[in-house]
Amino acid sequence: MLSDLLSSLSSNPYFGAGAGLIGIGTALAVLRRSSQYGLIFFRRQYMITLEVPNNDISYSWLLQWISHQLRDSSRHLSARTTLVKNDDPSSRIQASYTFVPSVGTHYFRYKGKFIKVERTREQMINSGVPFESVQLTAFGQDRQIYIDMLEKARDAALLANEGKTLVYSPTINEWRLFGHPRRKRPLNSVILDKGILQSLINDVEHFLSNPYWYIDRGIPYRRGYLLYGPPGSGKTSAIMALAGHFDLSISTLNLSQGTMTDDRLQQLLSNVPEESIILLEDIDAATVGRHYEKEDAIRYQGMKPLTLSGLLNALDGVISTEGRIIFMTTNYIERLDPALIRPGRVDFKQYIGPLTPYQVEQMLIRFYPQSTSEEINRFAKQIEDLTANYSQPISAAQLQGYFMHNKDSLNDVFDNVKQIFRL
Repeated sequence: MLSDLLSSLSSNPYFGAGAGLIGIGTALAVLRRSSQYGLIFFRRQYMITLEVPNNDISYSWLLQWISHQLRDSSRHLSARTTLVKNDDPSSRIQASYTFVPSVGTHYFRYKGKFIKVERTREQMINSGVPFESVQLTAFGQDRQIYIDMLEKARDAALLANEGKTLVYSPTINEWRLFGHPRRKRPLNSVILDKGILQSLINDVEHFLSNPYWYIDRGIPYRRGYLLYGPPGSGKTSAIMALAGHFDLSISTLNLSQGTMTDDRLQQLLSNVPEESIILLEDIDAATVGRHYEKEDAIRYQGMKPLTLSGLLNALDGVISTEGRIIFMTTNYIERLDPALIRPGRVDFKQYIGPLTPYQVEQMLIRFYPQSTSEEINRFAKQIEDLTANYSQPISAAQLQGYFMHNKDSLNDVFDNVKQIFRL
């Protein structure tokens, strides 16, 4: 009876056609699934993939290096416009256009292998900052090819920034390059009182060149500096000059901003760019006078602002990292908690005060190299009398502004000295 049913169905043309379509569909589905598994197996066994997200420090290096490899072949580009100024002071600012691979798929050849480049971008809902990544795919299983690419990209980036000081600032929990690389500030452009700058140079040099001295003695390999004194005395300028002298970048942190919390500070200090000075300006304002606007997200997220305890732990606690240099500046050292500036957190304190006769003489020589000894002594006496009459010290920034105001005539410098307090 079953055989008769099957026989009648097989002789039915409608049933046969339907069964054939089902069979073809099934076969195609199996073939498609098999090809997918086969492709996955092939990629796992015979191809190697590298993904670099945009929150990795090598992302911008790699993207720029890839754009150089694709300069003749790619037709899908994104433009990056920057304003640059040549080292020639008389040159004008010009626009520089850099083309990088756009979002999509690109191909180039490297060391005899074809490299597939996939650049993707996703819009982040919370921060509004898009998340990007670059994925490289190549035949083979040797990851050395990617190591070579990253090293070449790094070397190219370092060469482009040679002779410059990089300044980093934090976003949410990561560091980003702030502005353009800056020309290194020469040490002789910062005129502090006699011996101050040299003592700072000697101490930083000893720290950088003797890591095992700390390790052998069980001392954490980190160094903290505090520069304190009135505004305009040259504290930040000295740090910029030191960074340029030792080929270090600067990572600057604003601890008084409302979004700074204990956790965020710890996260930022744990991933500071290598070979960088951490700069904490106006450290006295870190936990004092903090206010929050209605739109401040912290109030609505239940997050606590930065505390003195959190700052101390980040600087010198179990969670603090090693191999770092921290410079703090303040105009009011008396406002600082003694625990913040104790040895171990601050190892080197340096007062940088109002102008001294030595600084007055050296600054006059730097701005007016043609000055004679008689003119130098005359101007130093004028400044001494001026500060005595007004009972008010003069800062290096004030004197520099005065020289710039009278930059065309040394005679005007002598004749208008009372203008220093009016500028």
